[in-house]
Amino acid sequence: MATEPSRNALPFEPRNKRNKKTPKAKPKPVASKTTGKKNQPTPTSSKTAAKLNQSTASSKESRTIPQQVSKRMIRRMALLCGIPTALGITSFFVSYFLVTNLGIKLPNVAVLLVSMGFWGLGVLGLSYGVLSASWDEDVPGTLLGWQEFTTNLGRMTSAWRSAKQKD
Repeated sequence: MATEPSRNALPFEPRNKRNKKTPKAKPKPVASKTTGKKNQPTPTSSKTAAKLNQSTASSKESRTIPQQVSKRMIRRMALLCGIPTALGITSFFVSYFLVTNLGIKLPNVAVLLVSMGFWGLGVLGLSYGVLSASWDEDVPGTLLGWQEFTTNLGRMTSAWRSAKQKD
């Protein structure tokens, strides 16, 4: 009975808490070799640090998705993923209704394939929703977004290739 997990424990939780990782200790400041004092900022190093902080803040801002583009992506993803996913869920209810009330015998494989097809379309809709939205903040893009899709897919593949060449 000692091997049985307690009623509140989930199956994937560890049985004992001794195996948990301990957080790493932060490194201590190193003493300066010339003065023997701990890292005291010099006027030049504080200016350099301020410039570094400013450049990292601006680079973080340049890597974020603008609010307008983000909303555009979310609308497209909700539409292009939401409809097929809802149809995938509805296919189970429709097949249940057909089997129980109308007496139509449906093969289990047919119900599975239809629902998996709709779920697969939902996954493709997520990808297409992101890539078909215009990534330019000022340009709303087209209704179907095919031109934006080809442009954004080209950008993404060129970024993958350049990253692969750097490795």
